[in-house]
Amino acid sequence: MKVILLSDVTKLGRKGDLIEVSEGYARNYLVPRKMAEEATKEKLEEWKQRQKAMEKKAKREEEEARTNKNAIQGKQVVIMATAGDKGKLFGSVTAGQISDGIREKFGIDLDRKDIKLPGQIKEVGSYPFSIKIYPGIEAEMTVLVEAEKVE
Repeated sequence: MKVILLSDVTKLGRKGDLIEVSEGYARNYLVPRKMAEEATKEKLEEWKQRQKAMEKKAKREEEEARTNKNAIQGKQVVIMATAGDKGKLFGSVTAGQISDGIREKFGIDLDRKDIKLPGQIKEVGSYPFSIKIYPGIEAEMTVLVEAEKVE
């Protein structure tokens, strides 16, 4: 029996997948628990429309990610942090601060979890890092940490 998954099901598939399962499994387990629905002609037509819409959305998101990558690839973001006399920071520079800096300078909203730092940044200087913008699309940037003037 063909069913359309309404939610992610371990070892079967993800939400929206069209899969073939035994009739008993579908009628006694998946359908009553609202994990799947029977793939009737009407439901298949709806499913095809949703798939087309999802493909368009994914393509649009990927194009946007490539545009964002081109805008920030190889660029530098400057972070001001309080530091001691020898350039040692009071604390460290985080991925969240870098994400905020990218948002301010380039207008691109990135999740801090997608920023991969080489380690903790605890001193003034220049540090390379990578950003996962979209699955399969990464950009390389540099963060320049400068000491804030304390009066």
